[in-house]
Amino acid sequence: MLRADGVGVSFGDRRVFADLSLTVSPGQRVGLLGENGAGKSTLLGVLAGELEPDAGRVERPDATALLRQEVRTDPDAPLAAILEAELGGLRALERDLAAAGEALAGDDPGAADRYAALLEAADAAELWTLDARRDELLDGLGVGHLPLDRPVGEVSGGQRSRVALAALLLARPDALLLDEPTNHLDDAAVGFLAGRLRAWRGPVLFASHDRAFLDEVATGLVDIDPAASEGVTRYGGGYTDYLAAKTAERARWEARFAEEGREEARLEHAVAVTARELAPGRARRDNEKMGYDFKADHHQQQVARRIRNAAVRLDDLRDARVGEPPPLLSFAGIPAGSHLLDGDEPLLEVDGARVDGRLALAELELAPDARLLVTGPNGAGKSTLLGLLAGRIPPDAGRVRRRKGLRVAVLDQDVRWADAARTPRELYERALGERRAAELPLESLGLLAPRDLDRPVGRLSIGQQRRTALALIVARPPHVFLLDEPTNHLSLALATELEDALGGYPGAVVVASHDRWLRRRWSGAELTLSAA
Repeated sequence: MLRADGVGVSFGDRRVFADLSLTVSPGQRVGLLGENGAGKSTLLGVLAGELEPDAGRVERPDATALLRQEVRTDPDAPLAAILEAELGGLRALERDLAAAGEALAGDDPGAADRYAALLEAADAAELWTLDARRDELLDGLGVGHLPLDRPVGEVSGGQRSRVALAALLLARPDALLLDEPTNHLDDAAVGFLAGRLRAWRGPVLFASHDRAFLDEVATGLVDIDPAASEGVTRYGGGYTDYLAAKTAERARWEARFAEEGREEARLEHAVAVTARELAPGRARRDNEKMGYDFKADHHQQQVARRIRNAAVRLDDLRDARVGEPPPLLSFAGIPAGSHLLDGDEPLLEVDGARVDGRLALAELELAPDARLLVTGPNGAGKSTLLGLLAGRIPPDAGRVRRRKGLRVAVLDQDVRWADAARTPRELYERALGERRAAELPLESLGLLAPRDLDRPVGRLSIGQQRRTALALIVARPPHVFLLDEPTNHLSLALATELEDALGGYPGAVVVASHDRWLRRRWSGAELTLSAA
């Protein structure tokens, strides 16, 4: 099984998480949840043995494989190198079996036993069907058409990720660690992966933004969000079950904190005021003179005992009191103001546009308040269409007409920074200007925690980098907002908040997405593209 026991990790003076414990047993498929930057990728790296924790210990099967969000491979190497990097054990078995077969012709008395043992291992690993299983996996994940001798640098990041995922499944490790495995997968590929994982016998731990995938695949969820009352919380079932449990947990936490606050105030009052008000304060009557001193002393003893009891209860309460629920990082939405151009004339018109080998679109009109969802399998041209609308990609035929003064912005799938040493605050002020940045501070958008505003953007998580890119757009909303897989890399809470905000966006919105959860909730127009 996979096990983390009291694990803590810090980078410099920044603590990612502390005293984190979890166990994933064979046959369990646990989804890993948490805000961007909470440490999901870090935890997967620790469990894989790629990062050494500052505290605690980790147990893992010998064969534990990690799928990263971004594939790290020499761009000049062939795609086959990604596959071979995960097949070292099987290739070694092939070589040992061949050597043992050659030894049978000699006079080594142990050669036959060695060969038999290796043959049994090869049968168990299905070594004889390795190439056929490789092709099946590549086809199932939508990259079977790519020549394996093509240089890695000539294919997209999404294609590299799918080849790497095929390599992991082909190698059949004892435990799987997957970081956003459904990024770049269309419906068919997600269904294929879900079937493979449901049949997996070993432990599986995966971080995912895909709410539908979590519902379909996870046998349980682990939330490492620091806003959780218990630090790390485990939930049974899928994402829908998690939402209900998470809401109830937060309500209980807030109610307990409020109730303990009221009790603390009552005990403080009892110690400081109420008990003392019981002391005698009236004048003595003649017939009380003999017993007054005795009664007063007895009364003072009662008062002192009540004060002591209240003070003890107050100390006990303060020692055991639950912490205050931290404020949730919540997207503040699109800043107020009109971003519509006057008149009903379309903002964008596409007429017979074609991008050779990538997209053919007869016509398309975007009204000033359009809501358009673009769907289709990988390779259908969704990202190409957004590039065409943004003016980044010129058509090889046909034309794209834009209103005069039109501002278009794109939230890209993969964010790249020219200067990764700059902080989100610096990038924000540089993009908006000091005056606008002062009028609408970056922290007011609710996209980044205060501690991350002045960290180099290159040191932020991929999700935090995408939040930064989103902030640069929504702070000066364009007339046409184009979003390419907007829920990729974003926390589940932000993905939902962003979807809700887009419904009231004061301009045109075009979303290209595979996200089935988003698509189920979509109420605007849809454009389905077909692969060539």
